[in-house]
Amino acid sequence: MDIPEKNEILQNLSKCVVDGDEDGAKRWAEEAIRSNVDAYEAIMFGLAEGMKIVSAKYEQGEYYVPEVLLSACAMNVAVDILKPHIKLDKTAKPVKVVLAVAEGDIHDIGKNLVKIMLDSAGFQVIDLGKDVPTTEVVKAIKENEAQVVGMSALMTTTMPSMKKVIEQLTAAGLRDKVKVMIGGAPTSPDYAESIGADRWGKDASSSVSIVKELTAK
Repeated sequence: MDIPEKNEILQNLSKCVVDGDEDGAKRWAEEAIRSNVDAYEAIMFGLAEGMKIVSAKYEQGEYYVPEVLLSACAMNVAVDILKPHIKLDKTAKPVKVVLAVAEGDIHDIGKNLVKIMLDSAGFQVIDLGKDVPTTEVVKAIKENEAQVVGMSALMTTTMPSMKKVIEQLTAAGLRDKVKVMIGGAPTSPDYAESIGADRWGKDASSSVSIVKELTAK
């Protein structure tokens, strides 16, 4: 039996995510391990690339929430197989990232995908879930001494709570100690700038590079 080449494995991982194919994702993740494909590369350049396509299809109205959920499930199956094989620097102190969906908002698909990406990259994620009160976000940042907080919103009515978190961080004397990134369909780079956030993320797959940039020495 021929051993699949690395590019073929990455392309198939991506396709399985796009198709929401859990069985295929499991099969190709296992093939990646057998073929000595770097697990982190398999996640970021296979699975994450597939999720980028899914995000684009969702934005264009080709995919709806059920399709996105199927894709997320397929990705999760593969990540569970690949994650134990990721080579991490055991001597490095992991960056702590608090994640939360804005108060009043229950849409957490995007936040959950960001968590998968950051977990896979070796960051220590404190996931507060959805509809998180602003005071709870600030409390978690303080208690965990987090370097980054990521907030998402899918409803324009819940976006102002992101600004409230930043205001409360400033009032608590924590703003200089934590970087703030936001994301979600109704948000934008302009909105991020207007509320004093450090960065805006277009999609879940951009979260790793953003956190790395924000925490670079």
